[in-house]
Amino acid sequence: MIIEDYEGVFALWNEIEGLVLSSADSRANIAMYLDRNKGMSYVYEVDGIIAGTCLCGHDGRRGFIHHVAVKPDFRGRSIGKRLVSTSLERLRDAGIDKCHLFVLDDNIDGGKFWSGIGWEKRSGFAVYSRDTQQ
Repeated sequence: MIIEDYEGVFALWNEIEGLVLSSADSRANIAMYLDRNKGMSYVYEVDGIIAGTCLCGHDGRRGFIHHVAVKPDFRGRSIGKRLVSTSLERLRDAGIDKCHLFVLDDNIDGGKFWSGIGWEKRSGFAVYSRDTQQ
């Protein structure tokens, strides 16, 4: 994924039920993320149309995957699985042994996808968030 993909990627993200966007997904913020995590995020194109995305990066210790999305018309073709596998390979190449992702409780399709490709739902902890501007 390169920043020039942003408009198509953002349009896809807006189509996907259960994928929540915020100011962190602005063009400027995604550009910084891609620059910091070079070669770890991908788009999947079919005839010039962005059919899938996977944002991936790490903090030097753990990997994180965000915004795996596949256009509904292109689902069932293993696009999401291939995007995730490629990003996980890049994390391994960088020496990162574990990767995390976040799925909202009410995102049933997302939960089915991740469970279906071998990810384990964790419990026993809570995620806390806060805007840095507070």
